Amino acid sequence: MIDIHAHVTTDFELYRQRAEEAGVTRPVFLSTAVHPERATTLDEVRAELDGLAGLLDGATTPDERYGRSQREVEVALAAWPGALAMRKIALEWPDERIMAATQDAVADPHTVGIGELTPAGGQGALIESVVRASAETTAGRPLPVLTHGIEPNNADDLRAYAAVAARHPRVPVIIGAFGGLNSMLAVDLATQHPNVYLDLSSALQLFVVRAALNEIPDRCLFGSNAPYGDVLAARATVEAATQDRAIRARALEHNAQELFDLVE
Repeated sequence: MIDIHAHVTTDFELYRQRAEEAGVTRPVFLSTAVHPERATTLDEVRAELDGLAGLLDGATTPDERYGRSQREVEVALAAWPGALAMRKIALEWPDERIMAATQDAVADPHTVGIGELTPAGGQGALIESVVRASAETTAGRPLPVLTHGIEPNNADDLRAYAAVAARHPRVPVIIGAFGGLNSMLAVDLATQHPNVYLDLSSALQLFVVRAALNEIPDRCLFGSNAPYGDVLAARATVEAATQDRAIRARALEHNAQELFDLVE
């Protein structure tokens, strides 16, 4: 199994234990600037989520914080042989820096994608600078791009993601967190655009997951969105949504293998 959406957590060993219990053999680690999993009181949870809300509202990421979060990913990769990563790229960076970071990501054998991109609500079109950079790299296959798909991103943001994907058809664009409350729209957009994929993490409605697996079985990707979701619960959701073993296998592993061009 491949967990395509696993933020590095401060309780790394707990994630690893639960991921291995779920059957994950290759997690894809993403950086994060906040760590709600380390909170033990409601006030601490609130403080962490307030920090997250600021980032999702378009706050810039200082280079020091960015570097620290990237080092956390490097430590996780060293601790789990075979693990992979997505490279965080800040949307406020100038185009030259975005292109340089994308080229670095392409050259890194552990990096299989770019993300999670987190435009503020109503600013979904801002992902185009990164998607364009992926399309213009010298790589034979552009790196997939994972977007934030849940609140504060709204229906217009998901439509903006699909419009960007349509302008750059060689770049796979993954709508994260199953589109949140707009999951039905996310499925609609994926059926209309062959390079739009769906991250099944944080799915809220089982019957929409079932519809997605039936309509676009080759573009649904298993993810936990740890620490905001649990990897065992995420697997149970996929298994509850379909009894078809071939479709399950595609969602849990094979689609990601093909998308990331992995050799098993």
